[in-house]
Order: sequence, then structure tokens, then C-alpha cells
Amino acid sequence: MPFTIHIARDFDQMSEVAAGLVLADIVEKQAARPGYVLGLATGNSPTGLYKHLAKAFNAGAADARRIRTFNLDEYVGLPGENAQQRSLNPESYTYFMTTELFGLMRHRFAETNVPWGTLIDGDELEAALQAHPEDVELRGSDDGKEIAIRPGATGLLRRIGDEVLDAYAAKIAAAGGIDLHVVGCGGRGHVAFHECGIPFAGGRVLLVRLDDNTEENAVTDGHFASKDESPRYAITMSAELVYAARTVVLLANGARKTDPIAASILGEVTCDVPISYGQRYAAAGGTLVYVLDEAAAAGVLAQRDAVEARGCTIVDHRGEPYRRVADLAFTRDPETGLLG
Repeated sequence: MPFTIHIARDFDQMSEVAAGLVLADIVEKQAARPGYVLGLATGNSPTGLYKHLAKAFNAGAADARRIRTFNLDEYVGLPGENAQQRSLNPESYTYFMTTELFGLMRHRFAETNVPWGTLIDGDELEAALQAHPEDVELRGSDDGKEIAIRPGATGLLRRIGDEVLDAYAAKIAAAGGIDLHVVGCGGRGHVAFHECGIPFAGGRVLLVRLDDNTEENAVTDGHFASKDESPRYAITMSAELVYAARTVVLLANGARKTDPIAASILGEVTCDVPISYGQRYAAAGGTLVYVLDEAAAAGVLAQRDAVEARGCTIVDHRGEPYRRVADLAFTRDPETGLLG
């Protein structure tokens, strides 16, 4: 399962290294064909990368107007009386992408897509699940579950299956699949909202009941005031769909990611650690790249011989000079807010 593991000193160097890898792939592909499809993650890990990319696009290093994007996931159940209000909620991933990347660019992407979770009213979903338990199958061995909608489902659940889940997967397929996917790593090794214990074999885009750990981390990280306010459901690409991209760049920073990162490389392929699916992906010829800060890489460094014996190449950037994200010339135009 050969793949490359880049180790950076800290978040800022991790962001710079990852941005260089992503931009190089975009430039190479754009030189050969007109379009490019970029998969995007939310969360803290890619925020520095996104600043680098916005500045590179604004400087003309690559043409954003020839790129279509697809995000990994979106909450279901954010407050709001309609889809527009929910998508403008500061904790929606649509809002996140606008503030962290889309709104910083001079030229817009050809098209942007975030899973259509904000189309679903959380209370209506809860009511449909309680009224029609026969229309769904709960899949998963842990607290988080895939809510698989059965073929014979009716009403809201059928519409979610057809118009939200299947439609998003079909749109990705119609775009030709994803060229490169930027992903993060959850504290237990989940990718997007493919929670630990949800089987790999299943739908391509999932309706998920989030596990307690995910909800607790959302509170700990300051996104919600309490667990009661944190959404219980989400729409997400499955691990199988994430790792259908031609290249996957996984970012991880912080000590919370140390154990799952090591397990994903040295352990078995198991849905208990969804990012371990990367082993299967790399063995089948997919291009897998990890970019880790020193804390997230601690388990890899402690078992370096075993990691390299599995065919992984470790590239250590910690001794290289670098520019901190905070120190870069990210100047905002006071009128447009664009990065220059």
C-alpha cells in the first residue's frame, strides 16, 4: 500500500506543504484538459491550506474558473425556518466555505456544491423517522449510524433518498469524478461524517445519525454552546466515495489525531477507523498523501520502521524554512475582502 506521508513542524507548515501539493496537481491537470474537479473538506485542518489556495488563484497560478468543487458533508437540523436561513447559519458548511475560501477569491469557481442538508428541516426528519421506522435501516456497530432509506420508502424519506443523497452522488459522477479530494481526520479516525462503525459497503452519499463523540467535539471546539444545540444528523459522502477520487490529500494536526493516524496506517482496514480505507485505496493504485503536523505524526515517528516497512515514504519537512500562515502577505482589499 505505498503512499507518501509528509511531516510538518506545525499547522502553518502543514498548510503550506499541502497547498503546494494541491496546486501542483491542479496546474498539471489544467495543462492537459479544460476542467478540474476538486473535493473539499471543512473543519480547522484545511483553513490554512484554503488561504494559500485563494492567494494562488488570485495571483493567477491556476484558473479557478475551470474548477468545479464538491464538499464532503453538511449538517441537517441547523436552526432556521427555511433552507436559505439554514445555509446562512454560521455553523453551516456552506457558510464556512464562503468565509474560508469562496469569498476570498477574485474569480469564482465554475461551480460549487455542498451536500444539500440544509434543504431538510430537522424536526420534519425526526417526525418522519418516528412515524415510518419501517422505511429505514440503521447500519453501524457503534453510536453513529447510517440511516439507509429503503427502496419502498415514501414521503419525505423517499425525497431525501432521491433528491438529496442519490442526486448528489449522480452529480459527482456526471462531473467525471473527483480529481483530488482534500480531507481531514476525525478524532476517532472518521472521514467526513462517515462515522466509526458505519460499514464501507453501502450508499455513496449517506444520511447519518452522528455519534456522541462528534457532537461533543463540536461543543468542545466552540461551534455549539451545548450538545442539545449540536445537530444530530448530517449528509455525507461515504468513505468509498471519498476514496474514489484520483488523489486524496489527508490533513491532520494536533494530538487528538495521533492514534487514529497511526492506526490507519499500521492497523487493519476496518470501518472502526474509516480512514483506514486509504490502505485499500492505495493498494488499488489510488494516489494517497498524508500531510501531518508533528503532533498528529507522533505515532508514525515512534513506529517509523514499521511504517516504512509497509511501503510508505516519509518526507520530513520540519527542518526546512517556512512561512507562517499568519505572517504571509494575506492583505484584504477593504472594499472586496479578497486576498491579495
